[in-house]
Amino acid sequence: MRIISKKTLKDFYEQPKYKDSKSALESWHKEVLKLDWNNPNKIKEMYRNASVVGDTKIVFNIAGNKYRLIVAINYYAKIVFIKFIGTHKQYDKIDIEEL
Repeated sequence: MRIISKKTLKDFYEQPKYKDSKSALESWHKEVLKLDWNNPNKIKEMYRNASVVGDTKIVFNIAGNKYRLIVAINYYAKIVFIKFIGTHKQYDKIDIEEL
């Protein structure tokens, strides 16, 4: 899978208060680059705690469920678009449908 964009992850984990997310986000990124997802079921097989929202959005729990990562996936083009990374409190304030 192609991931758009790693810079979003890096900008997040380079903030001092979120530096503990770096290894988990880097691991997630490295792993996803090697995968070939065709549908949400393939993601759920690997990431059982991931939540499927609508047809294209997936919410991943990061760093022991301390952070939430929301992505939108174009399965045909094999592209993962990073839409949001933040704490649970920040996640609770967003409308995932509008991302």
